Amino acid sequence: MGLAGAVALLTAGPGLAAATPVAAVESGQIAGEAAGAISVFRGIPYAAPPVGALRWRPPQRAARWTGVRQAVRFGPACPQAGAPGVSDIVRYGGAPEPTSEDCLTLNVWAPARQARRAPVMVWFHGGSGRMGAGSLPYYDGSAFARDGVVLVTVNYRLGHLGAFDHPALSAAAKGREPTGAYALMDQVAALQWVRRNIAAVGGDPGNVTIFGESSGGISVFNLTVTPSARGLFHKAIIESAGGWFPPAPNLKKSEEEGEKVALAAGAAAHATAAQLRALSARAIAMAPTAATASADRRLMPEGATSAIDAGRQAAVPLMIGVNSGEDSLLDYGGGMEKAKAAAKPADIAKVKALYGPGTTDELALRNMLRDGVGTAPARWVARKWSARAPAYLYRFDHVDEAARGRQTRAAHGSEIFYVFRTLGLQPADPPAPTPGDARLAAEMHARWVAFAKTGRPDVPGAPHWPAYVPAKDQWMAFGPAGSSVRANVLKPQLDWHERRTTPLIWLVRAQAEFNRLFGR
Repeated sequence: MGLAGAVALLTAGPGLAAATPVAAVESGQIAGEAAGAISVFRGIPYAAPPVGALRWRPPQRAARWTGVRQAVRFGPACPQAGAPGVSDIVRYGGAPEPTSEDCLTLNVWAPARQARRAPVMVWFHGGSGRMGAGSLPYYDGSAFARDGVVLVTVNYRLGHLGAFDHPALSAAAKGREPTGAYALMDQVAALQWVRRNIAAVGGDPGNVTIFGESSGGISVFNLTVTPSARGLFHKAIIESAGGWFPPAPNLKKSEEEGEKVALAAGAAAHATAAQLRALSARAIAMAPTAATASADRRLMPEGATSAIDAGRQAAVPLMIGVNSGEDSLLDYGGGMEKAKAAAKPADIAKVKALYGPGTTDELALRNMLRDGVGTAPARWVARKWSARAPAYLYRFDHVDEAARGRQTRAAHGSEIFYVFRTLGLQPADPPAPTPGDARLAAEMHARWVAFAKTGRPDVPGAPHWPAYVPAKDQWMAFGPAGSSVRANVLKPQLDWHERRTTPLIWLVRAQAEFNRLFGR
């Protein structure tokens, strides 16, 4: 009777409205909400609450419940703090209060009728690994479900609760389980839940696409090189996440950083694991130092850059791309001041010459961030990836038409509202979408859906998007005039950024080989 026979549309009964969708998952029955042609299930636990003795431990299976659990409200977002210098985190993609450490839930939008083995897309939100939630309104999956896709959004541990090493925790683990990268462990657990349960809402566990933006895109990178995630997804989409990452800190250095975090959160020196787990979650989240975790080879034997460089990532079709205004990241948290302090005059001069007349010192810094951290590594990833599996490269250069008087580049994260077709829900001063905006949103959304269904992002009536071939260097450009295929986008500039980054890639290779030979 629809949804592969696994969801019952119940008549009215105690606590249930007419046509309430009910699904049977491994922990028990869940009752969602019927919303026209789709069914929505919110706040589904995919793992046990990581509280008390389970804080800073790998996620455990969620407990079973009796009766029918109401799944009509989103679960709380995980405790979070924005980037230094950012007071209003909601404006930049953070989740509003209340938050809770009991936050390992996911949300599902599914076609309400006749869904049989529908493709599944699992979204990992961005937010610098410090903020965000799968419940934010612009990640609403309704448009995907209307187009025959089961869309899943995931909450995972953030900040120091999601990335943390400490000598007391390392000693308590005693080699039995991985430590440090708890957010990544949560993401694997969510994909395992999808594998075991998504058929209950009509999804196909054999056709799962993972996708994410910014730090969510970095999560996708990490999942493609994490052995425990292999086989849990079959395609990947990475939006605005770069691709050149320095080696993770070694365990000793990461533990030293963890000790600083613990002291800032109110722990005594040489705190025990039990004392650390008794700290206030808010105090941990608000500790001022950056969240770091070592590379625990029991979880992820090597980083994404070295794995992709050597062709050891999952051989699945990939879409990857960037926005023309990734440098918008410099506009908050003192980013421009930090960039000015770190830049070498010789590099600024070289970039000004490369980018041509009109390139001011500030624009040179912006281009160094945009292309050195975003555009050039995305092209490098597409080139490397294409040797193992199809890769599709894009550049998003569309500015909302109503914003063009004050904005010339597509800001970091601005493609999300086109992909999800949630225009007008931007957190910061959303402009009213125009027909031109809506047309591009319809096309981009359709291409993401097509990729999830077939592994190819082609749609009727739009230009063919060729798989990336290094010799042709073709990009799909989404711009003010619509979509078009362009070749050799910023080629001289990106070639320079790649040559400049070659020593980092060599360092990453060497670190990966050292870890391979000598352990963590």
